[in-house]
Amino acid sequence: MTTDPTDETDDRIDPVTLEVIRNQLESVAEEMGQTLIRGAYSPNIKERRDCSTALFDAEGRMVAQAEHIPVHLGAMPAAVDAVYEHDPKPGDVFVLNDPFTGGTHLPDVTMVSPIAPDGAVVGYAVSRAHHADVGGMTPGSMPAGAEEIYQEGLRLPPIRLVEGGEPREDVRSLVLANVRNPRERRADLRAQQAANERAEARLAALFDEHGRETVLEGFDAVIDYSRERIAAEIAALPDGTYEATDVLEGDGVTDEDIEIAVTVTVDGETIDVDFSGTAAQVAGNLNAPLAVATSAVYFVVRCITDPEIPPNHGCYEPVSVVAPEGSLLNPNPPAAVVGGNVETSQRVTDVVFTALAQAAPDRVPAQGQGTMNNLTIGARDGSFAYYETIGGGFGARADRDGMDGVQVGMTNTLNTPVESLETEYPLRVERYAHRDGSGGRGRFRGGLGLERSVTVETDATVSLLTERRRHAPTGVAGGEDGATGENLIDGEAVPAKTTVDIDAGTTVTVRTPGGGGHGNPDEQDEAENEDEQVRTPARNN
Repeated sequence: MTTDPTDETDDRIDPVTLEVIRNQLESVAEEMGQTLIRGAYSPNIKERRDCSTALFDAEGRMVAQAEHIPVHLGAMPAAVDAVYEHDPKPGDVFVLNDPFTGGTHLPDVTMVSPIAPDGAVVGYAVSRAHHADVGGMTPGSMPAGAEEIYQEGLRLPPIRLVEGGEPREDVRSLVLANVRNPRERRADLRAQQAANERAEARLAALFDEHGRETVLEGFDAVIDYSRERIAAEIAALPDGTYEATDVLEGDGVTDEDIEIAVTVTVDGETIDVDFSGTAAQVAGNLNAPLAVATSAVYFVVRCITDPEIPPNHGCYEPVSVVAPEGSLLNPNPPAAVVGGNVETSQRVTDVVFTALAQAAPDRVPAQGQGTMNNLTIGARDGSFAYYETIGGGFGARADRDGMDGVQVGMTNTLNTPVESLETEYPLRVERYAHRDGSGGRGRFRGGLGLERSVTVETDATVSLLTERRRHAPTGVAGGEDGATGENLIDGEAVPAKTTVDIDAGTTVTVRTPGGGGHGNPDEQDEAENEDEQVRTPARNN
């Protein structure tokens, strides 16, 4: 199926113009992202591209997004809603990171700017970037043992960083006084502001090209088009109620499993997702704001429907998500949440995939690594903060092997190149390789995990937030499970979630999980003979 909207269009705009405007709006979001990446100072943004950008209309509906980070993008509407309550004016720039007021977790700093090329607000430019440090009890602001949000860093409700075109240096100074490496933070904030400014310039050019009213009609039309397309895809699924459960491996305070339960109801053109039965909010930092859980659900729905449907607010309208207040997926402040964004979101993805596999088995792969393998290394004096999410195995699919050493699920970042890592930080990469045999066997095998070993050349603090160290990614249709992951410090195993101070010369090793296999392993040779293009070396001997 293609994205050519010739058979379903808004009556107010012709199909050709709609297709042109749709592509141009998406290019605005992409150009915002390019501006942010080129202008950023920290390797986490300029190299790993741990950032996202999107364009919203005046009603706070997402019109277009760059293909960046799923957990950022699906939760962005909550940030725009939060800013909308503060009566934004032309020339304002809002900054926020509060997970209980539009944010995801504190390192993800969101910037929202009203777009007013002709003096009236016609939309919002939004950029979200993971800053390598925002204060808190440990360098890198990803403490494994946090039990309340105050320990995780500086908490910003929506506040004007620029007011009426005039910078608020008092606000900027307040932010920079509470973070490590303020020079880097200042530069990254400027890059985000430049990205948002680029959106206004590009939209003004579209007004000149097509006319103001035509572009604004295009906002409505692209949203309507995506809603119609996604509704048709959902309608093609069998109606029914589908349930699944999965667990997290402790919350950083205890090692007890934490259950996530979901009931997914497909009814005609709608999907309702209910997390009743999920555990209550926990003492540690695996709590996830409802916007994060909702973002994970949106991602799954996008995966099991036509991926060519333009991603915008229309894709979200047929999907509803609820979770009990005070639960793991809708916690009350001051719950710690930094791990919820990166790890709990991954398990939400897994459990919703498992439920919907009953409705669309051929569209759902075996489980992938199910973790972001968060590694943070930093100095308490603020001289550096290195953050990385490390790829692993993608689950095997019904017709081909899983991919090796990739980001899975709710993140979509690159790795930090070895050359950049060793230039920017007092770190030395000892090993970076696939884990042979880590993909689950099957007719199609799961993707391989990675091993990344880094020697730290100065005294530092290491934080690890990881999953799938105890419960392996599961295979499907007779496929075998992928290998579990493992964390080592100087060769000694450490917990999945831990923060420790280390001496210079210490080596930290992260071995990431493999993906589950798909189908009977005895049929592997047959599959290899059928199509060499979808096979990769088994490495399971």
